[in-house]
Amino acid sequence: MTTAKTKQDGGLEFPEILRGKKLLLATESFGPVNGVSRTTLNLVTYLRAQGVIVAVVAPEISTGSDNSLTVSTSGPANDEIEVRLQGYPLPYNPELSVVYPVRLSALYRRTFGQEPDLIYLASPASLGFQILLQLRQQQKPVPVLLNFQTDLSGYCEILFPTPLDAWAVWVFRSVQGYLFRHASVRTVFYPSLFVRKYLEKAKVQPDKMLNLRRGVNCEQFHPTKRSQDMRKKLAPNGELILVSVSRLAPEKGFEFLSQVAKKLDARGFAFKLLIVGGNKNPQVIQDIHDMFGDLNGKGTVQFTGQLKGEELARAYAVGDVFLHCSITETFGLVVLESMASGVPVIARDEGGPSEIVADGKSGYLVAPSALDEFVGKVVKLGTDSSLREEMAKESRRMAEEATWEKINNSVAWKLAEALQPSHSISPSQTQPQDNGPQAVIPGLSIPIYSWLLMSPELRTFLGILIVDARLAGGLGIIVGVWGGLVVTWILVQLALFLRTRAPWLREVVGLS
Repeated sequence: MTTAKTKQDGGLEFPEILRGKKLLLATESFGPVNGVSRTTLNLVTYLRAQGVIVAVVAPEISTGSDNSLTVSTSGPANDEIEVRLQGYPLPYNPELSVVYPVRLSALYRRTFGQEPDLIYLASPASLGFQILLQLRQQQKPVPVLLNFQTDLSGYCEILFPTPLDAWAVWVFRSVQGYLFRHASVRTVFYPSLFVRKYLEKAKVQPDKMLNLRRGVNCEQFHPTKRSQDMRKKLAPNGELILVSVSRLAPEKGFEFLSQVAKKLDARGFAFKLLIVGGNKNPQVIQDIHDMFGDLNGKGTVQFTGQLKGEELARAYAVGDVFLHCSITETFGLVVLESMASGVPVIARDEGGPSEIVADGKSGYLVAPSALDEFVGKVVKLGTDSSLREEMAKESRRMAEEATWEKINNSVAWKLAEALQPSHSISPSQTQPQDNGPQAVIPGLSIPIYSWLLMSPELRTFLGILIVDARLAGGLGIIVGVWGGLVVTWILVQLALFLRTRAPWLREVVGLS
């Protein structure tokens, strides 16, 4: 590749071709919500510092009744353009929303006033799917790179009972594969081998996939943030301090964590469990609190709510052992942040954490269902201070090898590669082989709907109807599938409620 290079302060070369280019970055969450948000924010900050004009498009974090587009800048000349979209907040996690239908042309108009040079999709779901679907209709779509950071199908396996879980996984994998295989998508970043296997099942082309691990801020998360005053307040009698950092949500493994805490307590093991994380849905918070029963009242388990910045760094560092019980993580940034803080990790051996934790060196990996073994590892590490100290040093050493600068620089070079003329897309490439026959104009290989969409002079009333019908049809299928999943989830939750909290009604309706 002949892209010009410039040196950064850290010694890494940055592709000169990217400076001044317009990048539309669409993400499902932007702000201090979760690890995905922090990863995306790091990339945006990095690219803007290198002279790339980045416009961020994301759902509103707060809820509201207005479903119009809102922009937090004075205009497209602003180097920090941000567009917030209205959507429907998820019931169990109001920080995330299903974005209302929006036209890609409206996003172009509200960001740069014209088509961007590149599009980057972070954890594409409701917003990313809409953008990809509309790009499929264009003869010369903007090059797209996407980062697969959230395993939606994995959440379905947790939230739905058998056999509905298998059906939900198939639905998401089919939709994602259909969208990701399109020629406009140049690169699909994945964080772990676990995710790559999933993408292979979705039949995403191998030459598109690229492993992209996450970095960690080793200055913010550091063993020196360990506060003795905080330790004395949490564990006045010198109890072992266990820490868990996660958004409070059903799929994050809190049921397993509560079982671990109860077994430790039953053994008479002296510990304090600090749980860091929040959720805007008070019912979800209450349900998770209830899982720990009387351990809350005894002060054995303490919830801090969501923490940021220095408070979060101190919460990591105050711990003796970090517990990670989720099995739906594509990477597990909290694991790396804990390691950077000099705290060894015990994690269930599933998903991204399996590739972060060096078993027996920086912590332990335990089979997902091996509850007693997990408890045993906590006791072993908790009662051997020299082993704990050795693993703490190894954790810090491993974390220092993963920096955000290296990670974001890798993304920059793939963005630059997508701009090369050798990657131009021919009209025939824009339509995948499995789409079936397309209506074409005699003598041309361009589908009618794409020809009408991309030629302003020929956007007749009939052409607009054809384009809108295809967009509405495709989006309707996806929304319909989501709607079916939501209805199914509600019915499952209702059945569980009847089974556990209304025994008299259960007998009436004949539930077992």
